[in-house]
Amino acid sequence: MPGRSEMPSAARQVSDQPSPRRLLSSQTVYEGRIWDVVSDTFQLNDDGDALVRDYIDHPGAVAVLPMNDAGEVLLIKQYRHPVGMDLWEIPAGLLDVEGEDFVVGAARELAEEADLVAAEWNVLVDFFNSPGSSSEAIRIYLARGLSDVPGHELHVRTDEEAEIELHWIPLENAVASVLEGRLHNPSAVVGILAAAAARADNFKDLRPADAPWPAHPSQR
Repeated sequence: MPGRSEMPSAARQVSDQPSPRRLLSSQTVYEGRIWDVVSDTFQLNDDGDALVRDYIDHPGAVAVLPMNDAGEVLLIKQYRHPVGMDLWEIPAGLLDVEGEDFVVGAARELAEEADLVAAEWNVLVDFFNSPGSSSEAIRIYLARGLSDVPGHELHVRTDEEAEIELHWIPLENAVASVLEGRLHNPSAVVGILAAAAARADNFKDLRPADAPWPAHPSQR
């Protein structure tokens, strides 16, 4: 077995790719307030049997990991009814404003949920939240150069968001919380671990805020 240094470059640089399949039919079987459930019938190949898969048709989302000059990251506590728990998360929200730029949506969520404005934005990581059951694509940004939203522009939080609590924590402590099984929100887990990896080179390899996002449904 080759050592790590001898591994072929193609093996190190794996990349997910679009893989169109023959779609036989598609119908919306449930229309929800935020997302729908779709039932698709398709073939994996020309000789294959027809398969049926039901999934959530989701507009996608953005999330933000705010980091201050001391290397602390901001977590927010919010009640999530489907799991019946208060979860420590990072600011996030749906991409449900038609035509809104991704990073503009992220900045809006940062202002609404954390009362912060950021001067420096980078793409931290992209992922599918649950690709076996949902089309939801999420992009997490690293936001730095933080300042407070002016008082007259503060967002009035309602419903579950009215209970939001804010907590700054050193990045290494957040990583420990993930690895010890104390944090469960997917955007928080992915964002914290990605930030810890990116910090190794002082975040120099992170993509710019306007980097293409070909995996988002609107871009395919």
